[in-house]
Formats: sequence, structure tokens, C-alpha cells
Amino acid sequence: MHEYPIVEVPRNAAELTEQLGTKPKFWFRTDDGSAALFKQVREGTGEDWAEKVAAELANLLGLPHAKYDLATWDEKRGVASYSFVPQGAALLHGNELLAVAIDDYPKSRRYSASQHTLDRAFNFLDLPFVEPPQEFDRTAGLKTGAHVFVGYLMLDAWIGNQDRHHENWGVIRTSEGDIHLAESYDHASSLGRNESDINRQDILTTRDKFRCLSAFVGRARSAFFSDPGSKKAMKTLDAFVKAAERYPDAAFEWRERLYAVTPDQIEQIFERIPVELASSLASDFALAMLRENRDRILRTWGETE
Repeated sequence: MHEYPIVEVPRNAAELTEQLGTKPKFWFRTDDGSAALFKQVREGTGEDWAEKVAAELANLLGLPHAKYDLATWDEKRGVASYSFVPQGAALLHGNELLAVAIDDYPKSRRYSASQHTLDRAFNFLDLPFVEPPQEFDRTAGLKTGAHVFVGYLMLDAWIGNQDRHHENWGVIRTSEGDIHLAESYDHASSLGRNESDINRQDILTTRDKFRCLSAFVGRARSAFFSDPGSKKAMKTLDAFVKAAERYPDAAFEWRERLYAVTPDQIEQIFERIPVELASSLASDFALAMLRENRDRILRTWGETE
């Protein structure tokens, strides 16, 4: 099986520096003239392979997501993220949307913003003009932007994504004025990508129930809060369960899609990661996380029906 290709971004390719986020990034043009964002990984992390794997897992679920390639620029590792905003359209982030409706919303605070609650996000996504992503095929259980967003929360719980802050979700406003939920994007804070191999080995083998894998995945927190007075963000699984209580039919369909994904399909994704980017233990640890989180999600099946 062929490894995922690594795109070499020309050294002089940068057109515009991106201000959002915490790591170096810039926009450039691909060979066919389309726009892409190079995002450099932080030292000592596997943000590049985690981002690529997360996108491939989303693809298995039929979940709308940004497209990523592994990439290098000036001998630095990263990913190329391809623009999903059509010409003439605009991406409006969650903080911009919530700030319109909520007085004194902390628009510029990316983390620890307790005003960023799941109910407030869904209250906006429930508005009748918010459609699913443009190329998403509606089903009986997945008809609205809010229904699709339930799947984003399930993906977060599956991969342990802790970075769904209010600049990491949003809507697309088309040139005609239509509003669509944006594809899911920015999933690099997942799959244990910043753990050392020593820690991974310890977590996988320890008999200490407070340090074992189930405890490790159970600590993953979303960037959503249950209410504005909360001191800690919700755990990723709790965020999905709360969404499932609000939209049981949508949650049921997303869980059915997760149930249909086979171990072979997942393993084939990891087999294609270039060996120089992720150790065998990093892959084994991420696979173990996915198995554990899948079981945790599917065990919620009867809790919301």
C-alpha cells in the first residue's frame, strides 16, 4: 500500500500570512491555481499526521471536512489545507456569530471562554436559514446544519479532539447570501499526537486505573461549556451525548455510520502514514484510542433514545 504523498511547498510560495491560530501558517497557490494554507507543526508533536488521519476518518463517516495533504516547506513539516470557501463566499467563525447575539461575548478569547456553550451554538445552528454544507447529501436523519454538527461532535469524541473552540467551527455565507454550515476543520489536537512514546507505552501497559488508556481518553475536553458559569469545558463525549439528547435521530445515524466503519479500514489509514512521521507506537496508541472511544460512543446508543 502506497504511503500518503508529502507535498513540497515552494520556498517562495507564501502569499498571505494567516493570523488565526497559534502556529506559523501562510496561504499559497497550488499548481492548478487554487488556494491552500500551509500549517507548520509544532516541535515534538505529530500534528501533521494527526490532521491527515482525522480527515481520512471523517471521510469514512461521510462527514464533511476540510481536505489535507501532508506537506513540507523549507524543510519544515506541516500540512497543506485546501480552501473550502467558494469564490465570492466568506467563512464566518463561531465567535463572530455568537458575538452578534450575546452581549459582551469574549470574541477574542480563544480558550477558556465559558460563554462558548453548546446550547448557544445549537441555538444559532437551529435557525431555519442554516443549511448543511453545500455538497452534503441530506438523509432522513440528517437534514439541517445542526444535524450535521452533531456528527462533528461525535468525530471529536472518537478522535479525542480538544480544539473545537469558537474559531474552529463556523458557517459559509455564499455570494448569493445563503448560509451553510462550514466543513469540519482543524483536528490536529487529537489522537495523542503530542504524547511521547514513553508515555504511550506506560498508558497502554499500566495497571493503574487512573493512568490507563480508558482514564486517558476520558479526560479529553471539548472547548464547549455546559453553561456560562462553568469552570471547566465539557468532556468530548459529554458534548456529543448532550447533542444526542437534543437531536436523537441525527445522533443515531452518526453512530450507525461509526458502527459500520471496520478495523481494516482504520488500519489501512495508519499504514499509509510515512514511517518518518509517526512511530509504530504512535500509530498503535492512536488505534487503541479509536477503539476505546468507539466503544464509549456506542455504549451511549441506548441512553438518548
